[in-house]
Amino acid sequence: MDDKLTLYSFWRSQASYRVRIALALKGLPVELRTIDLLKGEQHQEDYRAINPEGLVPAFIEGSEPPLVQSLAIIEYIDEKHPEPPLLPRGLRDRAHVRGLAQVAAMDAHPLIVPRVRNYLAKQLGLDEAARNEWLKHWLEEGNRALETMLSRSGRTGRFCFGDAVTLADVCLVPHLITAGMLYDLDLRLYPICDRIFGHCMELDAFAKTQPKLQPGASAGH
Repeated sequence: MDDKLTLYSFWRSQASYRVRIALALKGLPVELRTIDLLKGEQHQEDYRAINPEGLVPAFIEGSEPPLVQSLAIIEYIDEKHPEPPLLPRGLRDRAHVRGLAQVAAMDAHPLIVPRVRNYLAKQLGLDEAARNEWLKHWLEEGNRALETMLSRSGRTGRFCFGDAVTLADVCLVPHLITAGMLYDLDLRLYPICDRIFGHCMELDAFAKTQPKLQPGASAGH
């Protein structure tokens, strides 16, 4: 690829991790630029010029305008670089994989991001214990939904859909990393999710892009 790829990322951001995985699966080199969400760097004027929403990730390809929203970025990458494919060929199968991905990325995740945590603290006055109960509740809701969907689909294999990595796995693993690493939820309660997580983490694309290996990573929340 001739155009340089740049990804604005943060170590503990699920959405950034999804895109890092996808780029690694495609074998695409990328320059990472850290936007520290905990320090409020997403609100700085120069970053708002890249992503007016003030969120990560933002993806830049050469001189093209930035792309935002992780699922949109991933599907763009997948369509431009179709091997290995992240969506199956069958129409209903593609919808199934997208559904799994969206449970993690669009239902559970938006309820635990920094701007929600900050609102709970500053506007609603919830203390840390109450905020953590909120976060764990929505992560567990996602865990339960995903486990049930995977157990009933008849299409679950080594990964979320058969024996090849798809967009569903790209979204499942960051969700489970957040649940297990940051909030100490017991993933053994969700054996199918936990098994798929283990298979994914055997792959460099997942293991080498994981949050704890990113610039600025810490054990804290």
